[in-house]
Amino acid sequence: MSGAILFQVNGKTCSPAASEQLPLLSVLRDDLGLSGPKFGCGQGECGACTVLVDGRPQTSCNLPLWSVQNRQVSTLEGLGSPEHPHPLQTAFLEENAAQCGYCIAGIITAAAALLQAQPNPSRADIVQALDKHLCRCGAHNRMIRAVQKAALTMSCHPDQATVKPKA
Repeated sequence: MSGAILFQVNGKTCSPAASEQLPLLSVLRDDLGLSGPKFGCGQGECGACTVLVDGRPQTSCNLPLWSVQNRQVSTLEGLGSPEHPHPLQTAFLEENAAQCGYCIAGIITAAAALLQAQPNPSRADIVQALDKHLCRCGAHNRMIRAVQKAALTMSCHPDQATVKPKA
């Protein structure tokens, strides 16, 4: 049934004319033009396609469109903008935590969920939260430092501590 699924993406209501059986990732990229979530493995194992569904990280490559009916979906694009980046986006840039960048959208999105649930995570908490994300560039230590830096920034500026959908 096309156009029957209604949900929010980055604060905007949408009802794409797409089969409800399609993976959410396909709809986000192909129908809605969002390039943050990436196609990696297609089996929910690599984390490149991670988005937040009602604030929880989910792999969108194996999540059918029908499953997000009346739910809130946030992608990397919903976390911040070039003019007003999310503290995680800023920290990842400052820590040079991305090399090829393919996995970064999923990692930052998962880290945002972690910091929302646990504002002052330990290094072990960060490692565990990012464990399902594959990065072959070897930037893991810089990514962990970036999440720690963002957590510190967000603790000093609590108004930046939540994922705010764009209107």
